[in-house]
Amino acid sequence: MCSYELARQVFRQRDLRQALYDAGDVVMADVLVNLHGDDHRARRRLENRLFRKDTHLRYERELFPPLLEHTLAPAIQAGQGELVTLSHQVMMNLAALTAGVDRPAGTPEETLRLYAYLMTFIEGATLAHYSGDVAIKEAEVASALTDFDREFLQPSIARRKALLADLESFKIDETDLPQDVLTTLLRSQAQLELPEDVLLREVCFFLLAGAHTSATAFLRTLDQIFGYTDSRPDLAERAQSDQHFLQRCVHETIRLNPSSPVAMRWAVQDVLLPNGIKISAGDKVVIDLMAVNRDPVVFGEDANEFRPERELGQGVAPWGLSFGLGMHACIGQDLAAGVDPAGLEPETDHLLGLVPAAVKSVLRAGGRPNPDSPPQLDPLSARKYWSRYPVLFDGQPT
Repeated sequence: MCSYELARQVFRQRDLRQALYDAGDVVMADVLVNLHGDDHRARRRLENRLFRKDTHLRYERELFPPLLEHTLAPAIQAGQGELVTLSHQVMMNLAALTAGVDRPAGTPEETLRLYAYLMTFIEGATLAHYSGDVAIKEAEVASALTDFDREFLQPSIARRKALLADLESFKIDETDLPQDVLTTLLRSQAQLELPEDVLLREVCFFLLAGAHTSATAFLRTLDQIFGYTDSRPDLAERAQSDQHFLQRCVHETIRLNPSSPVAMRWAVQDVLLPNGIKISAGDKVVIDLMAVNRDPVVFGEDANEFRPERELGQGVAPWGLSFGLGMHACIGQDLAAGVDPAGLEPETDHLLGLVPAAVKSVLRAGGRPNPDSPPQLDPLSARKYWSRYPVLFDGQPT
């Protein structure tokens, strides 16, 4: 399915449930993105409270900047770094904050342990694409979940339960509570009838989803802007000085390179689309996001080209359908990519997004590819993932 309009119709059907992560149950079973119907509505309604504009602005302007500076500072001070690892660490630190995973030690060793867990959970979520022994990998992921629960999650739960007890006894007020997924779920765990193993997987889901997809968009956007340095130096300069243009660079990167090349849905009942197409119960629908996001009817004859300032029709998001649509639209899309400023009043408090903010920090610190150590693509990836991306820095974190 590769028509943009047809894909929009499919995303809006309530009788089509998520099918993309069926093979990743070890870490994805019963998490938000895989729920359907009443269960999905109840949890989504609860977690939506965290993903409001006021909370987004607090993350972007108060909580994320010190995390970003702390993570980038060693590489900037050394004058060099490696962006594949650095991008995941930057976004992992943010995702941990959003998910509610405490980092009490704050040491490089602790960061590396959390990073190892993160990469293992990503493998678990994408087992459908794993070419090795799936049973062995599932056991490895399950073991990592147990260790992560003991090392990171249980202490994080204990701290929040103590804070919630202090709230009940009026020792603190609401503003003293962490604004994260774990706190939100703990406050409604009984109401949701949320077992401990599902709570564990839900926190891990927000950790891996927030880190991996944002890290990929972050690095791909930087690679695109680095490519302007010789071919279009005016645009490279503009990306450093015009944050709205920089944001559109991120949006255009996400349009051309969605985190998953396809979306999948199972039909739980017979479905009749507005255009007359019939989908029978039990059918799997596959949406080719790489194609629908390049539909020339919607994005123009140059839809395959990277052009951040392309004209878009009414209701067309600059990132296409990469974040989904309807009830399963990505809950964190505004936090990650910000809000398109087109049509906003000049005085509106514009949300830039955390991926554009991270890209801006690298550019303002003079980040650029290392000419003596060119980037290396992952030979096992067909989707332009890098295994290494060495960079040089010549500035200070900003």
